[in-house]
Amino acid sequence: MTHVFSAPPPQRRGFLFLQGLASRFFERLGARLAERGHAVWRVNFNGGDRAFWRLPGALDFTGRPEEWPGFLDDLLERLGIGEIVLFGDCRPLHRAAITLARRSGVAVRVVEEGYLRPGWITFEEGGVNACSTLPREASRYREMARALPPWREPPRCAGSFRRRAAEDLLYAVASFAARRRFPHYRTHRPYFALIEYAGWARRLALRRRAERRAAADLADLARSGLPYFVFPLQLDCDYQIRLNSPDRGMQGAIERVVGSFACHAPAASRLVVKLHPLDSGLIDWAGITRHIAVAAGVAGRVLFLEGGETEALLAACCGLVTVNSTAGARALAYGAPVKALARPVYDLPGLTFAGALDDFWRAPEPPDMALFDAFRRVLAAHALVPGDFFSESGLELAVAAAATRLEASAAAATARAAA
Repeated sequence: MTHVFSAPPPQRRGFLFLQGLASRFFERLGARLAERGHAVWRVNFNGGDRAFWRLPGALDFTGRPEEWPGFLDDLLERLGIGEIVLFGDCRPLHRAAITLARRSGVAVRVVEEGYLRPGWITFEEGGVNACSTLPREASRYREMARALPPWREPPRCAGSFRRRAAEDLLYAVASFAARRRFPHYRTHRPYFALIEYAGWARRLALRRRAERRAAADLADLARSGLPYFVFPLQLDCDYQIRLNSPDRGMQGAIERVVGSFACHAPAASRLVVKLHPLDSGLIDWAGITRHIAVAAGVAGRVLFLEGGETEALLAACCGLVTVNSTAGARALAYGAPVKALARPVYDLPGLTFAGALDDFWRAPEPPDMALFDAFRRVLAAHALVPGDFFSESGLELAVAAAATRLEASAAAATARAAA
């Protein structure tokens, strides 16, 4: 595949955006950078990408996946790209881009849902979670935090689920409409979008009933006074599960956690398994969990929730087990013991339980809250920006902070090159 650009690359270092979430965040961030005089480019992989980028500087990649590295290498050289911005470091096209960028000396900024929520967006250089470049030693967080201001909660800017659903639908419709323009594109999502929407529609239709049932179950649990652990499910289609989980999927994780709980948790304790709020409902996780609990002999001790208030659940639990969910960080904020099965960014000595899962149930250790304070201040300074993807106030906060972070990165790179 041959790519021809008649114009020479700009002298200043440009920003190249790849795929983002179905949100206006990338478009508005690109516009803010362009207003400040930066060269901004975008690669579209499907019609949904096009629908969420109405700025100049967009290029369509219509080739096969094996042609993508050559296409990108040409762009990086000819356009003078200094930093790539993308959502999620595990999507196949993005993994190839990150590998090439590292060889070429181009910085990569990875955007994700926030490590800390609500009110934050992950905006980290290099990679996230298992691929994060943040320290893995507790002492480094204590040292780095000495130069940082005290922790401050981000402004409240709760995103709208209705807006999220509408923008996701727009992305899917636009992708379908432009499928002939992008004949080789294959989504990273395991299901056709309309099938997922059918699942979400059913969940929404049953939402009130699920919430009432969850509230009643939680009230019964509170009245019982029994100790309980929390296991929040993650999206089975999430690459953080598919690539970074030791079980390569949620069913394997459920089998591991319920089996360990059955054999090693105190007899009076309960395990609360909570469905992810954005789960499409296409997989019957409640049925799967009950089947596994019956086989393990703990059907009466495992409670499955399809709704309910997460914060109240975390505040009173004996501990939380997770693969690498951000719920782990939320539990740490309440001082709850946490056992991580993968390598989330908060999996640090002194924060999470370092022993085996089998030992966690009988001897959960609470986190060092001074370390957690240092950890989240470092996180806010180096890997997060305030805001969210699905509200106007949240987008404005995020765009302003992200633009400042990218400009600082570009200035530092220019200074290093001139030294």
